[in-house]
Amino acid sequence: MENEASSMAPSVPPTADLPQAPMVAIRGLTKTFGSMCAVNQVNLDIPRGSMYGFVGPNGAGKTTTLSMVTGLLKPDAGKVWVTGVDVWDNLTAVKSKIGVLPDRLRLFDRLSGQELLTYTGLLRGMDRATVAARSADLLGALGLTEDARKAVADYSAGMTKKIGLACAVIHAPDLLVLDEPFEAIDPVSARAISEILGGFVRDGGTVILSSHVMDTVQRLCDNVAVIARGQLVAAGTIDQVAAGQDLETRFIEMVGGADSQGELTWLRPS
Repeated sequence: MENEASSMAPSVPPTADLPQAPMVAIRGLTKTFGSMCAVNQVNLDIPRGSMYGFVGPNGAGKTTTLSMVTGLLKPDAGKVWVTGVDVWDNLTAVKSKIGVLPDRLRLFDRLSGQELLTYTGLLRGMDRATVAARSADLLGALGLTEDARKAVADYSAGMTKKIGLACAVIHAPDLLVLDEPFEAIDPVSARAISEILGGFVRDGGTVILSSHVMDTVQRLCDNVAVIARGQLVAAGTIDQVAAGQDLETRFIEMVGGADSQGELTWLRPS
């Protein structure tokens, strides 16, 4: 397990065409907002063909880090390579390889689900026949076929999350970056999404999955990184990071979670 050893990572990533080359290589990634350093000198390699959990408490720097990895936010310092390509030197090329389900998802919600998928596919440069075929496949797999012609604005939170995921994968990317993909999702849909992501990884794709639910991360992911106060505090396989405990207990220990400091004695039924 890497534990505060990330600062010793090499300054350049391995050659992209080597078998051991990571899908994502992060070196010295830093972002400051005013006087607050949100991400501080993060170094991390995401292996190809992995389901990689990325976890931390609220405000730890998870979303900021992932936004820089996917080209949504420019870092103040450091570099990110995806399949060996520098994100900020070749932003258009890198974005074609990535599918993103961001936090605080915003969609063109006056479109129907079908229209949104079509628009997304065409925007990615796909031909209409391929877009139509993949849209039908995705709507069916995610249980949205009956609601395909309904405006996304009228979707439930879970349905909105699912159509967002469909938009993220329609162009068959090499890398998926998913921020809380199971939030507001019912158990049946969650299983379907898990199977889709599992198949994607088995076929050589890579998923970075950010979640606050440690049980989900422990069950689905093979590797995990923990970030707290903008710094990487642990990274490795699930077993290495958990260190013989369940991941939630180990996570709380690492990020400094405290027991309740007192009881709300007034909060009792009369």
